[in-house]
Formats: sequence, structure tokens, C-alpha cells
Amino acid sequence: MSRIDHNSAPRDEEVIIEEYRSYLDFKNFPCIAAKAALAKQQVKCMVSGHMACPNDDSTILQFLYSFIDAYRRSTAFYHSAAIIFKSPGFITEEMFEQMLWQRLQALADLDAKEYNHDKRVSPDPSSAQFSFSLKEEALYIIGLHPASSRTARQFKYPTLVFNPHAQFEQLRERKKYPQMKAAIRKRDVIYSGSVNPMLEDFGKSSEVFQYSGRQYDETWQCPLKINHAPIKHNTTP
Repeated sequence: MSRIDHNSAPRDEEVIIEEYRSYLDFKNFPCIAAKAALAKQQVKCMVSGHMACPNDDSTILQFLYSFIDAYRRSTAFYHSAAIIFKSPGFITEEMFEQMLWQRLQALADLDAKEYNHDKRVSPDPSSAQFSFSLKEEALYIIGLHPASSRTARQFKYPTLVFNPHAQFEQLRERKKYPQMKAAIRKRDVIYSGSVNPMLEDFGKSSEVFQYSGRQYDETWQCPLKINHAPIKHNTTP
């Protein structure tokens, strides 16, 4: 089983985690929010096995629950959690996309056994108000892998990055989001050659179009099925 504690991780997992931190720390990397999370030591990492394998799903979910608990206790901005998969080594955008939805579906199904969907966002992946949800906390997801068509998303290992949706809403409330977004997109043009054509502000189109990094046309339909329902508590005396 993969370890989730960075301090007790075996050597190969420590190396992988440090590679991810170096990837974020690269001076030209465009996402200043990720850089801020790294500087504040608020990037949590778990190393798992093969991305198509369900064996670590429960461990991944518990790791993300712990991350959500820590985020909720914190008063600081910029928190991020990365699930880094050791394999497959060879990957295409289509392969990564398929595995991304497999893992997210599995996590959502496990989560639905105990929790509702975050009521602040829609559970309908086709809705412009949709966001992925675990432990009733909306999460914006970024996929990374070596074959990504977006330079900024090219990382050595297939990776799913989970970012609390509420922290972006808090930045909007503080009138800081437009400035941060403009800075990131300017840096992305320099780093990648263009702005990601899939990027849209929350509420304009479903954020599922942004998760994998692959460019979709208007006919694409997200395969994710959210099965969360209200938890039925036993009230019988």
C-alpha cells in the first residue's frame, strides 16, 4: 500500500514528491497560487501505484479527507493536495483522460456512502455551477501528465491535483481573483505559448472541461456520474 505520510515515505516516494515540489518551484511555472501554497508548506502529496488500479482508492480518499480537515482548520490561503501515480510510464492524453474519470468516479462513489455533495455547488457535471465534491467540500481538479498538450501540465508522473473551490470564492470576495487570474494567464502565455482554450471562470461553463487538460469540442459529454444522495439517519427509538 502506498504511504501518505511524507516524513515516513520510502525513499522512492520521497524522491517523487520532491520532483513534484521542484516542478511547482520552477521559476517559469505559471500558477502563482500553486507557488504560494508551496511556499506556505500547504501542498500535501501522496504517491500511489498505477493510475488505472483501484487498490489505493480508499487510501487516497482518506488522505484527501485529512487534507480537507486540515484546510478547514486553517485560516491561510492556498491549499493543494496532489495524488501522484508511479505509473503508467507511457501515456497519451486519451489514456490519462480515461483513468482520470475512472479514479474520480471511484472516489465519488465511495464518498457518497457517507456524505452529501457540497450544497454550495451543483452535482450535475453538465452544469456551469458544478464542482467535484468530497466530504461535502467542493474541489477543483487539475490533471498533470508527461503527454499533456499544455506545457504547464507536463509532469513526469500522472497526477491529480485537488484544490478547495471555496478558496477561489474567497479571493473573489476580496477582489483579488481577477488580478491573480490575469497574472497566471500572462505567465501561461509566456510558458506555454498560449492561454489554455478550456479555461473559463466558474459559472460560465462546467469546470469538468478543465480537469484533464485536453481540448474538447462542444459535443463532448463528461462520463462522470454523481450518485450522492441525502444520508438517511435511523431515527427509530
